[in-house]
Order: sequence, then C-alpha cells, then structure tokens
Amino acid sequence: MPELEKTPDPGDSPGTRRPAGSGGRGYWNLLLLIPILLPLLSPLYNTKEPQLFGLPFFYWFLLALIPLLVVVTVVVYLLTKPRS
Repeated sequence: MPELEKTPDPGDSPGTRRPAGSGGRGYWNLLLLIPILLPLLSPLYNTKEPQLFGLPFFYWFLLALIPLLVVVTVVVYLLTKPRS
C-alpha cells in the first residue's frame, strides 16, 4: 500500500512534498537503544570493585546510569516531537 503524502507545513516552500513519516527524525529514535540495552549488558559491570562510598560498582554504576538515560530520553523526545 503506498504511503499517503503529508500535508505541507506552513513553513514549506510551495511545490515541496514529503512522504508521510519522513523528515529525518526516525534516526534519533535509535538512541533509545542505549537506555534499553546498556542496563541489560550486566556482564560488563558485574563486579564489586571499584567501590564508591562502600557500594559495589554494580550498584553505583546502575544508579549513575539513571540521569544519563533520562537525558538521552529527553533529547530523543525533543528532537522527534512534531513541531507545532
């Protein structure tokens, strides 16, 4: 089934047509693989050393990942949300 054409944005120049779903925003979604896959790769960080404030590396690394993964998610959201 052929894709329907997207109605042009007011900022588009006359005569430009883009297929539905285009715009180059899809590749930013691949960044979401980082928050999905990194915590699943536990053999990379399954160790006790180095410790930070008595916490084994396994725990403090996972806690340190939370802000990083939130930033990645927010960046992808901002770059892919439709412009209004």
